[in-house]
Amino acid sequence: MPNRVTIDTERTIAPIDRNLFGGFAEHLGRCIYGGIFEPGSPLADERGLRTDVLAALQRLRMPVMRYPGGNFVSGYRWRDGVGPLEERPTRMELAWHDLEPNSFGTNEFVDFCRALGSAPYLAVNAGDGDMREARDWLEYCNGSKDTAFVKLRKQHGYEAPHGVKYWGIGNEVDGPWQIGFKTAEEYARAYAEYAKVMKWTDPSVMLLASAVSLWQPSWVERVQLLMEHAASQIDYMAIHWYVGNDAKRGYRDDDFASYMAISEKMEDMLSATEGIIRAMSSALKLEHDIPIAVDEWNVWYRVHNEGKLEEVYNLEDALVVAMHFNAFIRHAHSVKMANIAQIVNVIAPILTRSDGMVLQTIFHPFEIYSRTCGDTALDVHWSGDTFSTPEFDALRVLDVSATLDTKARKIAVYLVNRSESASSETTIELGNARFAGPVTSHVVNGPGVKASNTFETPGSVGVREHSLAATGRSLTLMLEPHSVTALVCDIA
Repeated sequence: MPNRVTIDTERTIAPIDRNLFGGFAEHLGRCIYGGIFEPGSPLADERGLRTDVLAALQRLRMPVMRYPGGNFVSGYRWRDGVGPLEERPTRMELAWHDLEPNSFGTNEFVDFCRALGSAPYLAVNAGDGDMREARDWLEYCNGSKDTAFVKLRKQHGYEAPHGVKYWGIGNEVDGPWQIGFKTAEEYARAYAEYAKVMKWTDPSVMLLASAVSLWQPSWVERVQLLMEHAASQIDYMAIHWYVGNDAKRGYRDDDFASYMAISEKMEDMLSATEGIIRAMSSALKLEHDIPIAVDEWNVWYRVHNEGKLEEVYNLEDALVVAMHFNAFIRHAHSVKMANIAQIVNVIAPILTRSDGMVLQTIFHPFEIYSRTCGDTALDVHWSGDTFSTPEFDALRVLDVSATLDTKARKIAVYLVNRSESASSETTIELGNARFAGPVTSHVVNGPGVKASNTFETPGSVGVREHSLAATGRSLTLMLEPHSVTALVCDIA
Protein backbone atom coordinates (compact mmCIF):
# COMPACT_ATOMS: atom_id res chain seq x y z
CA MET A 1 0.00 0.00 0.00
CA PRO A 2 1.56 3.35 -1.03
CA ASN A 3 2.24 5.79 1.78
CA ARG A 4 0.90 9.32 1.47
CA VAL A 5 2.03 12.37 3.46
CA THR A 6 -0.13 15.47 3.06
CA ILE A 7 1.19 18.86 4.11
CA ASP A 8 -0.75 22.12 4.31
CA THR A 9 1.50 24.96 5.45
CA GLU A 10 -1.48 26.77 6.96
CA ARG A 11 -2.18 23.84 9.29
CA THR A 12 0.34 24.69 11.98
CA ILE A 13 0.75 23.26 15.47
CA ALA A 14 2.91 25.87 17.22
CA PRO A 15 6.24 27.68 17.02
CA ILE A 16 9.21 25.37 17.61
CA ASP A 17 11.53 26.26 20.47
CA ARG A 18 15.18 25.71 19.55
CA ASN A 19 15.70 24.39 23.10
CA LEU A 20 14.34 21.05 21.83
CA PHE A 21 17.92 20.37 20.76
CA GLY A 22 19.50 20.80 24.20
CA GLY A 23 22.20 18.72 25.83
CA PHE A 24 23.13 17.50 29.28
CA ALA A 25 26.53 17.02 30.93
CA GLU A 26 26.83 15.28 34.30
CA HIS A 27 29.75 14.43 36.54
CA LEU A 28 29.43 10.75 35.73
CA GLY A 29 31.97 8.38 34.25
CA ARG A 30 33.94 10.03 31.44
CA CYS A 31 31.43 12.68 30.43
CA ILE A 32 33.36 15.55 32.03
CA TYR A 33 36.82 14.14 32.75
CA GLY A 34 38.20 12.52 29.62
CA GLY A 35 35.27 13.71 27.55
CA ILE A 36 34.68 17.46 27.64
CA PHE A 37 37.68 18.24 29.85
CA GLU A 38 41.12 16.67 29.54
CA PRO A 39 43.93 19.04 30.57
CA GLY A 40 47.30 17.96 29.27
CA SER A 41 45.84 16.16 26.27
CA PRO A 42 47.34 17.14 22.90
CA LEU A 43 43.71 17.46 21.77
CA ALA A 44 42.83 20.00 24.49
CA ASP A 45 43.06 23.80 24.39
CA GLU A 46 44.58 26.03 27.06
CA ARG A 47 41.40 25.69 29.15
CA GLY A 48 41.58 21.88 29.09
CA LEU A 49 38.58 21.57 26.74
CA ARG A 50 38.82 18.84 24.11
CA THR A 51 38.79 20.72 20.80
CA ASP A 52 37.68 17.70 18.78
CA VAL A 53 34.71 17.22 21.09
CA LEU A 54 33.85 20.92 20.91
CA ALA A 55 33.92 20.82 17.11
CA ALA A 56 31.62 17.79 17.00
CA LEU A 57 29.20 19.26 19.54
CA GLN A 58 29.07 22.53 17.61
CA ARG A 59 27.70 20.54 14.69
CA LEU A 60 24.71 19.60 16.88
CA ARG A 61 23.85 23.27 17.52
CA MET A 62 22.72 22.74 21.10
CA PRO A 63 21.11 25.98 22.35
CA VAL A 64 21.01 24.97 26.03
CA MET A 65 23.17 22.70 28.20
CA ARG A 66 22.10 21.21 31.54
CA TYR A 67 24.67 20.66 34.34
CA PRO A 68 25.98 19.25 36.77
CA GLY A 69 23.39 16.47 37.13
CA GLY A 70 21.53 14.27 37.20
CA ASN A 71 21.83 12.20 40.32
CA PHE A 72 25.21 13.83 40.97
CA VAL A 73 23.66 17.19 41.85
CA SER A 74 21.75 15.81 44.84
CA GLY A 75 25.00 15.58 46.79
CA TYR A 76 26.89 18.45 45.13
CA ARG A 77 28.37 21.50 46.84
CA TRP A 78 28.91 24.20 44.24
CA ARG A 79 31.48 25.97 46.42
CA ASP A 80 33.77 22.93 46.00
CA GLY A 81 34.04 23.64 42.27
CA VAL A 82 35.05 27.31 42.23
CA GLY A 83 38.26 29.14 43.10
CA PRO A 84 41.92 28.14 42.79
CA LEU A 85 42.35 24.53 41.67
CA GLU A 86 44.81 23.73 44.44
CA GLU A 87 42.20 24.69 47.03
CA ARG A 88 39.35 22.59 45.63
CA PRO A 89 38.58 19.50 47.71
CA THR A 90 38.27 15.97 46.43
CA ARG A 91 35.00 14.48 47.67
CA MET A 92 33.53 11.01 47.87
CA GLU A 93 30.59 11.11 45.48
CA LEU A 94 27.65 8.94 46.49
CA ALA A 95 25.39 9.05 43.44
CA TRP A 96 27.85 7.14 41.23
CA HIS A 97 30.27 5.92 43.93
CA ASP A 98 33.29 7.78 42.61
CA LEU A 99 35.79 10.41 43.70
CA GLU A 100 35.07 13.94 42.50
CA PRO A 101 38.16 16.19 42.19
CA ASN A 102 36.10 19.33 41.48
CA SER A 103 38.66 20.56 38.95
CA PHE A 104 35.76 21.28 36.59
CA GLY A 105 33.03 23.40 38.13
CA THR A 106 30.72 26.36 37.57
CA ASN A 107 33.10 28.72 35.79
CA GLU A 108 34.66 26.01 33.65
CA PHE A 109 31.17 24.92 32.64
CA VAL A 110 30.14 28.46 31.72
CA ASP A 111 33.32 28.81 29.65
CA PHE A 112 32.47 25.52 27.93
CA CYS A 113 28.94 26.76 27.16
CA ARG A 114 30.30 30.03 25.74
CA ALA A 115 32.70 28.10 23.51
CA LEU A 116 29.83 25.89 22.38
CA GLY A 117 27.28 28.67 21.88
CA SER A 118 24.91 27.11 24.44
CA ALA A 119 23.00 28.76 27.27
CA PRO A 120 23.98 27.24 30.63
CA TYR A 121 21.21 25.52 32.61
CA LEU A 122 22.15 24.72 36.21
CA ALA A 123 20.37 22.26 38.48
CA VAL A 124 20.59 23.03 42.20
CA ASN A 125 20.95 20.53 45.03
CA ALA A 126 17.50 19.80 46.43
CA GLY A 127 18.70 16.47 47.83
CA ASP A 128 21.05 17.01 50.78
CA GLY A 129 21.35 20.74 50.00
CA ASP A 130 19.16 23.64 51.01
CA MET A 131 17.56 26.74 49.54
CA ARG A 132 20.20 29.09 50.95
CA GLU A 133 22.92 27.21 49.12
CA ALA A 134 20.83 27.40 45.93
CA ARG A 135 20.20 31.13 46.13
CA ASP A 136 23.86 31.78 46.99
CA TRP A 137 24.88 29.94 43.81
CA LEU A 138 22.42 32.04 41.83
CA GLU A 139 23.82 35.24 43.35
CA TYR A 140 27.39 34.11 42.59
CA CYS A 141 26.46 33.49 38.95
CA ASN A 142 24.08 36.34 38.20
CA GLY A 143 24.59 39.02 40.84
CA SER A 144 25.70 42.52 39.90
CA LYS A 145 25.56 44.34 43.24
CA ASP A 146 28.58 44.63 45.50
CA THR A 147 27.84 41.55 47.62
CA ALA A 148 30.17 38.96 49.07
CA PHE A 149 29.29 36.38 46.41
CA VAL A 150 29.69 38.84 43.56
CA LYS A 151 33.09 39.83 44.96
CA LEU A 152 33.97 36.13 45.17
CA ARG A 153 33.09 35.59 41.49
CA LYS A 154 35.18 38.61 40.53
CA GLN A 155 38.03 37.29 42.67
CA HIS A 156 37.79 34.09 40.63
CA GLY A 157 38.33 36.07 37.44
CA TYR A 158 34.78 36.71 36.22
CA GLU A 159 33.97 40.40 36.42
CA ALA A 160 30.71 40.23 34.46
CA PRO A 161 27.72 38.17 35.65
CA HIS A 162 27.27 34.81 33.98
CA GLY A 163 23.58 35.53 33.38
CA VAL A 164 22.44 31.93 33.84
CA LYS A 165 18.78 31.95 32.78
CA TYR A 166 17.65 28.37 33.43
CA TRP A 167 17.70 26.77 36.90
CA GLY A 168 16.31 23.36 37.82
CA ILE A 169 15.27 22.75 41.41
CA GLY A 170 16.48 19.25 42.16
CA ASN A 171 16.75 16.12 40.06
CA GLU A 172 14.51 13.03 39.96
CA VAL A 173 13.27 13.70 43.48
CA ASP A 174 10.56 11.08 42.89
CA GLY A 175 13.16 8.29 42.68
CA PRO A 176 14.14 6.22 45.73
CA TRP A 177 17.65 6.01 44.22
CA GLN A 178 18.06 9.76 44.70
CA ILE A 179 19.91 11.38 47.60
CA GLY A 180 17.14 13.26 49.35
CA PHE A 181 14.17 11.44 47.77
CA LYS A 182 10.98 13.38 48.51
CA THR A 183 7.32 12.46 48.61
CA ALA A 184 5.00 14.43 46.33
CA GLU A 185 3.95 16.72 49.20
CA GLU A 186 7.52 17.20 50.43
CA TYR A 187 8.84 18.23 47.04
CA ALA A 188 5.90 20.49 46.21
CA ARG A 189 6.49 22.44 49.43
CA ALA A 190 10.26 22.47 48.96
CA TYR A 191 9.92 23.64 45.37
CA ALA A 192 7.67 26.51 46.40
CA GLU A 193 10.19 27.76 48.97
CA TYR A 194 13.26 27.30 46.75
CA ALA A 195 11.47 29.08 43.91
CA LYS A 196 10.45 31.94 46.13
CA VAL A 197 13.95 32.82 47.32
CA MET A 198 15.49 32.24 43.89
CA LYS A 199 12.98 34.53 42.18
CA TRP A 200 13.58 37.12 44.90
CA THR A 201 17.32 36.86 44.18
CA ASP A 202 16.90 37.19 40.41
CA PRO A 203 13.34 37.67 39.07
CA SER A 204 14.50 37.07 35.50
CA VAL A 205 15.40 33.38 35.92
CA MET A 206 13.33 30.54 34.50
CA LEU A 207 12.75 27.71 36.97
CA LEU A 208 12.20 24.03 36.17
CA ALA A 209 10.29 21.75 38.52
CA SER A 210 11.53 18.15 38.74
CA ALA A 211 8.16 16.49 38.16
CA VAL A 212 8.42 12.92 36.87
CA SER A 213 11.11 10.32 36.25
CA LEU A 214 9.48 7.26 37.81
CA TRP A 215 6.39 6.64 35.72
CA GLN A 216 4.23 4.96 38.35
CA PRO A 217 0.64 5.91 39.23
CA SER A 218 1.74 8.50 41.79
CA TRP A 219 3.23 10.70 39.07
CA VAL A 220 -0.15 12.32 38.49
CA GLU A 221 -0.29 13.40 42.14
CA ARG A 222 3.20 14.85 41.85
CA VAL A 223 2.26 17.15 38.99
CA GLN A 224 -1.01 18.07 40.67
CA LEU A 225 0.59 18.99 44.00
CA LEU A 226 3.37 20.96 42.34
CA MET A 227 0.77 23.06 40.61
CA GLU A 228 -1.37 23.44 43.71
CA HIS A 229 1.59 24.69 45.76
CA ALA A 230 3.64 26.62 43.22
CA ALA A 231 2.01 26.96 39.80
CA SER A 232 2.81 30.68 39.57
CA GLN A 233 6.53 29.91 40.11
CA ILE A 234 6.89 27.04 37.62
CA ASP A 235 8.31 28.06 34.26
CA TYR A 236 8.79 24.47 32.98
CA MET A 237 7.52 21.09 34.14
CA ALA A 238 10.49 18.74 33.77
CA ILE A 239 10.08 15.05 32.98
CA HIS A 240 12.61 12.28 32.26
CA TRP A 241 12.53 9.01 30.40
CA TYR A 242 14.85 6.44 28.91
CA VAL A 243 13.86 3.72 26.45
CA GLY A 244 15.44 0.54 25.17
CA ASN A 245 15.01 -2.67 23.21
CA ASP A 246 14.82 -4.83 26.32
CA ALA A 247 12.43 -6.36 28.81
CA LYS A 248 14.05 -4.58 31.79
CA ARG A 249 12.35 -1.32 30.89
CA GLY A 250 8.99 -2.95 30.34
CA TYR A 251 9.33 -3.66 26.63
CA ARG A 252 9.77 -6.88 24.72
CA ASP A 253 13.35 -8.14 24.74
CA ASP A 254 15.27 -7.50 21.48
CA ASP A 255 12.16 -7.27 19.32
CA PHE A 256 12.68 -4.74 16.50
CA ALA A 257 8.99 -4.17 15.79
CA SER A 258 8.17 -3.63 19.47
CA TYR A 259 11.14 -1.30 19.76
CA MET A 260 9.79 0.77 16.87
CA ALA A 261 6.42 0.91 18.63
CA ILE A 262 8.02 2.84 21.52
CA SER A 263 6.66 5.90 19.72
CA GLU A 264 3.32 5.06 21.35
CA LYS A 265 4.82 5.23 24.83
CA MET A 266 6.39 8.60 24.09
CA GLU A 267 3.07 9.88 22.79
CA ASP A 268 1.33 8.61 25.90
CA MET A 269 3.77 10.24 28.33
CA LEU A 270 3.63 13.59 26.55
CA SER A 271 -0.13 13.60 26.05
CA ALA A 272 -0.82 12.57 29.64
CA THR A 273 1.51 15.23 31.04
CA GLU A 274 -0.10 17.85 28.82
CA GLY A 275 -3.50 16.72 30.06
CA ILE A 276 -2.81 17.01 33.78
CA ILE A 277 -1.12 20.41 33.32
CA ARG A 278 -4.07 21.64 31.28
CA ALA A 279 -6.61 20.34 33.79
CA MET A 280 -4.81 21.92 36.74
CA SER A 281 -4.28 25.18 34.83
CA SER A 282 -8.01 25.35 34.23
CA ALA A 283 -8.87 24.52 37.83
CA LEU A 284 -6.41 27.12 39.15
CA LYS A 285 -7.35 29.70 36.49
CA LEU A 286 -3.67 30.01 35.72
CA GLU A 287 -2.77 32.99 33.57
CA HIS A 288 0.44 31.62 32.06
CA ASP A 289 1.25 28.41 30.23
CA ILE A 290 3.53 25.80 31.80
CA PRO A 291 5.48 24.06 29.04
CA ILE A 292 7.18 20.68 29.31
CA ALA A 293 10.94 20.18 29.44
CA VAL A 294 12.04 16.61 28.71
CA ASP A 295 15.39 17.48 30.25
CA GLU A 296 16.70 13.92 30.32
CA TRP A 297 15.92 11.52 27.51
CA ASN A 298 17.74 8.93 25.45
CA VAL A 299 18.13 5.28 24.61
CA TRP A 300 19.73 3.47 27.54
CA TYR A 301 19.43 -0.22 28.33
CA ARG A 302 22.61 -2.19 27.67
CA VAL A 303 25.04 -0.94 30.30
CA HIS A 304 24.21 -0.40 33.96
CA ASN A 305 27.65 -0.59 35.53
CA GLU A 306 28.00 2.25 38.00
CA GLY A 307 30.24 5.13 36.99
CA LYS A 308 30.66 4.18 33.31
CA LEU A 309 27.47 3.76 31.25
CA GLU A 310 29.25 3.86 27.88
CA GLU A 311 26.49 2.58 25.65
CA VAL A 312 27.45 1.59 22.10
CA TYR A 313 24.52 2.53 19.89
CA ASN A 314 23.32 0.85 16.71
CA LEU A 315 21.11 1.86 13.80
CA GLU A 316 17.81 0.92 15.43
CA ASP A 317 18.72 3.26 18.33
CA ALA A 318 19.24 6.06 15.79
CA LEU A 319 15.72 5.45 14.47
CA VAL A 320 14.36 5.78 18.02
CA VAL A 321 16.25 9.03 18.56
CA ALA A 322 14.68 10.36 15.36
CA MET A 323 11.26 9.31 16.63
CA HIS A 324 11.89 11.36 19.77
CA PHE A 325 12.37 14.47 17.66
CA ASN A 326 9.27 13.65 15.64
CA ALA A 327 7.31 13.43 18.88
CA PHE A 328 8.75 16.70 20.20
CA ILE A 329 7.86 18.46 16.95
CA ARG A 330 4.34 17.05 16.94
CA HIS A 331 3.96 18.30 20.54
CA ALA A 332 5.61 21.65 19.88
CA HIS A 333 2.70 23.44 21.56
CA SER A 334 3.80 22.01 24.91
CA VAL A 335 7.39 20.71 24.65
CA LYS A 336 9.68 23.74 24.81
CA MET A 337 12.93 22.12 25.95
CA ALA A 338 14.55 18.70 25.63
CA ASN A 339 18.04 17.66 26.72
CA ILE A 340 19.60 14.48 25.43
CA ALA A 341 21.41 12.61 28.20
CA GLN A 342 24.30 12.84 27.81
CA ILE A 343 26.66 14.47 25.33
CA VAL A 344 30.02 12.65 25.58
CA ASN A 345 30.91 9.01 26.47
CA VAL A 346 28.08 8.42 28.97
CA ILE A 347 25.02 7.22 26.97
CA ALA A 348 26.10 9.78 24.39
CA PRO A 349 26.36 10.54 20.66
CA ILE A 350 30.15 10.90 20.96
CA LEU A 351 32.72 8.41 22.31
CA THR A 352 36.29 9.47 22.98
CA ARG A 353 39.64 7.94 23.73
CA SER A 354 42.99 9.65 24.25
CA ASP A 355 43.81 9.79 20.54
CA GLY A 356 40.45 10.67 19.05
CA MET A 357 36.70 10.13 19.00
CA VAL A 358 33.93 8.42 17.09
CA LEU A 359 30.47 9.71 16.17
CA GLN A 360 27.88 7.19 17.30
CA THR A 361 24.85 6.30 15.20
CA ILE A 362 22.54 8.58 17.21
CA PHE A 363 24.73 11.61 16.40
CA HIS A 364 23.50 11.68 12.81
CA PRO A 365 19.72 12.11 13.24
CA PHE A 366 20.36 14.68 15.99
CA GLU A 367 22.55 16.73 13.65
CA ILE A 368 20.12 16.54 10.75
CA TYR A 369 17.08 17.57 12.78
CA SER A 370 18.93 20.36 14.57
CA ARG A 371 20.41 21.71 11.34
CA THR A 372 17.27 21.58 9.17
CA CYS A 373 14.36 22.12 11.58
CA GLY A 374 12.18 25.13 10.80
CA ASP A 375 10.57 27.56 13.23
CA THR A 376 7.00 26.21 13.02
CA ALA A 377 5.64 22.69 13.49
CA LEU A 378 3.16 21.54 10.85
CA ASP A 379 0.11 19.36 11.46
CA VAL A 380 0.87 16.57 9.00
CA HIS A 381 -1.55 13.88 7.88
CA TRP A 382 -0.12 10.58 6.71
CA SER A 383 -1.46 7.14 5.86
CA GLY A 384 -0.22 3.91 4.37
CA ASP A 385 1.41 0.65 5.37
CA THR A 386 0.96 -0.62 8.92
CA PHE A 387 2.60 -3.13 11.26
CA SER A 388 1.51 -4.80 14.47
CA THR A 389 3.19 -5.96 17.67
CA PRO A 390 1.91 -8.01 20.62
CA GLU A 391 0.96 -4.70 22.29
CA PHE A 392 -0.33 -2.68 19.31
CA ASP A 393 -2.30 -3.30 16.14
CA ALA A 394 -2.07 -1.39 12.85
CA LEU A 395 0.63 1.14 13.65
CA ARG A 396 1.77 3.20 10.67
CA VAL A 397 5.12 2.00 9.32
CA LEU A 398 6.21 5.59 8.83
CA ASP A 399 6.76 7.90 11.78
CA VAL A 400 6.48 11.46 10.46
CA SER A 401 6.81 15.13 11.37
CA ALA A 402 7.32 18.31 9.38
CA THR A 403 8.35 21.91 9.95
CA LEU A 404 8.17 25.22 8.12
CA ASP A 405 10.80 27.94 7.99
CA THR A 406 8.39 30.85 7.67
CA LYS A 407 10.92 33.45 6.46
CA ALA A 408 12.81 31.27 4.00
CA ARG A 409 9.62 29.50 2.82
CA LYS A 410 11.27 26.13 3.26
CA ILE A 411 9.78 22.90 4.59
CA ALA A 412 11.50 19.94 6.21
CA VAL A 413 9.75 16.56 6.24
CA TYR A 414 11.11 13.89 8.57
CA LEU A 415 10.29 10.25 7.86
CA VAL A 416 11.36 7.19 9.82
CA ASN A 417 10.79 3.96 7.90
CA ARG A 418 10.21 1.41 10.65
CA SER A 419 10.26 -1.61 8.36
CA GLU A 420 13.29 -3.82 8.91
CA SER A 421 13.25 -5.23 5.39
CA ALA A 422 10.94 -3.34 3.03
CA SER A 423 11.34 -0.10 1.14
CA SER A 424 8.34 2.21 1.40
CA GLU A 425 7.00 3.98 -1.65
CA THR A 426 5.90 7.36 -0.36
CA THR A 427 4.20 10.35 -1.95
CA ILE A 428 4.60 13.83 -0.44
CA GLU A 429 1.67 16.08 -1.36
CA LEU A 430 1.64 19.82 -0.79
CA GLY A 431 -1.95 20.90 -0.29
CA ASN A 432 -1.56 24.66 -0.65
CA ALA A 433 1.92 25.10 -2.13
CA ARG A 434 4.24 23.71 -4.78
CA PHE A 435 7.86 22.66 -4.93
CA ALA A 436 10.13 25.55 -5.90
CA GLY A 437 13.16 23.60 -7.01
CA PRO A 438 14.93 20.34 -6.16
CA VAL A 439 14.51 18.57 -2.82
CA THR A 440 17.58 17.78 -0.73
CA SER A 441 17.35 14.31 0.81
CA HIS A 442 19.38 13.40 3.91
CA VAL A 443 19.30 9.66 4.66
CA VAL A 444 20.65 7.99 7.82
CA ASN A 445 21.16 4.28 7.24
CA GLY A 446 23.54 1.35 7.48
CA PRO A 447 23.84 -2.30 6.48
CA GLY A 448 21.42 -3.53 9.15
CA VAL A 449 19.59 -2.50 12.28
CA LYS A 450 22.39 -3.81 14.52
CA ALA A 451 25.13 -1.87 12.72
CA SER A 452 27.20 0.31 15.06
CA ASN A 453 29.91 2.93 14.69
CA THR A 454 33.01 2.01 16.67
CA PHE A 455 36.67 3.00 16.57
CA GLU A 456 37.23 -0.03 14.35
CA THR A 457 34.20 0.66 12.09
CA PRO A 458 33.48 4.40 12.45
CA GLY A 459 31.47 4.73 9.24
CA SER A 460 29.07 1.79 9.40
CA VAL A 461 26.12 4.13 9.88
CA GLY A 462 26.29 7.53 8.24
CA VAL A 463 24.44 10.14 6.22
CA ARG A 464 24.01 10.32 2.46
CA GLU A 465 22.75 13.45 0.77
CA HIS A 466 21.37 13.73 -2.73
CA SER A 467 19.07 15.92 -4.79
CA LEU A 468 15.60 14.93 -6.00
CA ALA A 469 13.91 16.69 -8.90
CA ALA A 470 10.49 17.99 -7.86
CA THR A 471 7.85 20.08 -9.59
CA GLY A 472 4.25 20.87 -8.91
CA ARG A 473 2.59 19.70 -5.72
CA SER A 474 3.62 16.05 -5.51
CA LEU A 475 6.82 14.05 -5.08
CA THR A 476 7.05 10.25 -4.97
CA LEU A 477 10.15 8.48 -3.67
CA MET A 478 11.26 5.18 -2.17
CA LEU A 479 12.26 5.24 1.49
CA GLU A 480 14.94 2.70 2.32
CA PRO A 481 14.17 0.10 5.00
CA HIS A 482 15.31 0.92 8.55
CA SER A 483 16.13 4.52 7.66
CA VAL A 484 15.67 8.13 8.72
CA THR A 485 15.02 10.51 5.81
CA ALA A 486 14.85 14.31 5.99
CA LEU A 487 13.52 16.07 2.90
CA VAL A 488 14.27 19.79 2.76
CA CYS A 489 12.96 22.03 0.00
CA ASP A 490 11.86 25.52 -0.96
CA ILE A 491 8.17 26.01 -1.61
CA ALA A 492 6.12 28.56 -3.50
